[in-house]
Formats: sequence, C-alpha cells, structure tokens
Amino acid sequence: MPTHAEKRVLPYTPEQLFQLVADVEKYPEFLPWAVAARIRRREGNTFWADLVIGFKMVRERFTSKVVLSEPGRRIDVAYTEGPFHYLNNHWIFEPHADGCLLDFYVDFEFRNLILQKIIGALFGEAVRRMVAAFEARAHQLYGAPGGRPVGAV
Repeated sequence: MPTHAEKRVLPYTPEQLFQLVADVEKYPEFLPWAVAARIRRREGNTFWADLVIGFKMVRERFTSKVVLSEPGRRIDVAYTEGPFHYLNNHWIFEPHADGCLLDFYVDFEFRNLILQKIIGALFGEAVRRMVAAFEARAHQLYGAPGGRPVGAV
C-alpha cells in the first residue's frame, strides 16, 4: 500500500502544470517506466487512458479514468482496469506568489504480492524520479521563470 503525498511550489503557472499533467499521451517521452500511453475515450472533461509501465522484465498495462476539473485546477485519476487492487491519484494546482503550489497524492496496491513487494521497496525512489521527470519536462516546455523553453529561438 505505497502512499505518497507532497506539496511543493514550482515556478510555473497552474495552467502550465495542469496542461503538462493532462497530456497523458506524451508521458512515454519523459516519464521513467512509461512505455506507451493512449486515450481510449473522451467525454467532456473526462477521459479513459491506457498506460503501459515497464521495469526490467515486468510490463503492465492499466486503464484509468481521468477527470480534468475546470478551470484547470485539479486532476483526479481513478483506476478502472489492470494489475492493481486500487489506485488513487490527484494533482491540485493552486496559484502561488512564486508560481504554483502543486499538491500531489498517489496511493495504490498491486494484486500481485511479488510485484507489490518489489515496488514497495523501490517506491520512494520511483516517486522522486517521477516528480523530477515532470519538473524537467516543465523546464523543457516552459523554460526557467521568465525565460524561454529549452530550444526556443
């Protein structure tokens, strides 16, 4: 039952970070262990996404229902199909004097006890790498505060 919750201030707007997190189909470009992603179906501000995660010899696909709350302040993710007993995740984006106060939470449990033990042992490092990957992607897309995106002319 790994659970992680953290709040941190990032030098980007809530809208920028909301768009970054909501763009699930781009996750394989920057997120460790994300092998593939696709949107199955969309209904208004809700979509169902398949994500394939891979680590060494383990490869698992799962489907989540993703609800994008307007006006771009919250994303809730609920597990619908795959290798978990459950998965709950939310991202909340609040305006802050220095950019955005990001509130991130994830809680899950795999059905497979062996996989659960492996992930449990690596969970802290995995979450740190995942959060760092989102921060690096934000820097790549939006640049440093007041700056330009990396590679912009």
